Amino acid sequence: MRLMPKRVKYRKSQRQKIKGNATRCNTVAFGEFGLQSLEPGWITAQQLEAGRVSASQSLLRESKLTIRVFPHKSVSSKPIETRMGKGKGEPEFWVAVVKPGTMLYEISGINEEMARQTFNRIAHKMPIKVRLVQRRRVL
Repeated sequence: MRLMPKRVKYRKSQRQKIKGNATRCNTVAFGEFGLQSLEPGWITAQQLEAGRVSASQSLLRESKLTIRVFPHKSVSSKPIETRMGKGKGEPEFWVAVVKPGTMLYEISGINEEMARQTFNRIAHKMPIKVRLVQRRRVL
């Protein structure tokens, strides 16, 4: 399962700065437990897929995993030992831009101990610091 957009308006994107905290996708919406980012950064499509695979290996069949981020940004690079000039390099890989507070993964249908173990496995694959968040229950 290759994570990349089907179509984009522009193939090559600029780098940009990651400023501020997440105002969207910062609460647990689709599950009971969530994995929340604590620092800004890029998460590549390969890292997202590695997290999904490791989670699906440790989860039960009745539980559901939701990925809340998608790699929309292309990162280009020029070949090694190429002279300066001749334009921008070709897109190499795709990344998801993540701000602090963004929910990355959510799990429903399991208990807290199992969720903690699963998210610990995913956290080892992530390039940024993350934490476990539980859904707030309104009674």
